[in-house]
Amino acid sequence: MKLQLTLQRLMCSCCIGLLPINHALASDVTVMISAGFYGVYHQLVPLFESSTGNRLITIRGPSIGDSPEAIPTRLSQGQQADVVILDGESAENLRKRGLVKIDSITVLALSQIGAAVKLGAPKPDISSTEAFRNTLLNAKSIAYSDSGSGTYIANTMFSKLGIVEQVKGKAFKVRGPPSGEAVAAVVARGEAEIGFQQVSEIIHTPGITYLGPIPTDLQPGFSFAGGLTVNARQPEAGASLIRFLSSPGVVEVISKAGLIAVKP
Repeated sequence: MKLQLTLQRLMCSCCIGLLPINHALASDVTVMISAGFYGVYHQLVPLFESSTGNRLITIRGPSIGDSPEAIPTRLSQGQQADVVILDGESAENLRKRGLVKIDSITVLALSQIGAAVKLGAPKPDISSTEAFRNTLLNAKSIAYSDSGSGTYIANTMFSKLGIVEQVKGKAFKVRGPPSGEAVAAVVARGEAEIGFQQVSEIIHTPGITYLGPIPTDLQPGFSFAGGLTVNARQPEAGASLIRFLSSPGVVEVISKAGLIAVKP
């Protein structure tokens, strides 16, 4: 009920900038999006579509990696998209590669890495860097994603904590949507003692206990951003989607999804 009221208020606060609707000029807008911002996007799609007459065609995939589903792979292979919504650093990398328009990238939200254990399991201490380090050393298994947060954990965070060798045999990567699943789902089934992923991808998963964000000094400073591809067929409609997702009216939806809204 609260979400429904929130979306109704959004209809009033956001639609002024999107109207008037001209269905004769409505477009099909193809959006490639990674998992971290998908929860926000999924809630707002009906509002955007009803307010503009445009239809969003959604393609999901990780921000990075070499899987066929990864957004950089899809674009490199010539798959068409108008808008990409993914990890901010990945958006910048796509811009440098000439796949995303230089002046189109807009930060939509900030994000933290969070931790989860199976519902009912003992709650380990992650309140400080030292406590967090000990928790990882004592864990029997550790799961992380195949996108930006997981790459940071495997390639940077373990090294910062000086535990690369100690966790090598028990830390593993989980392939995410669309063909895979959230790390929290693996944790919920008891296949990993502790799991890490963007907070927005953890907090609403059933069967887990959300422990909170990892210590501040280990957070990589992630963001999610939207941008227009250089081959966008519907650049005006795509730009209107990015403006909508970065408007003040969506702040409440972003916050409830476990992300941090960007101040104007």
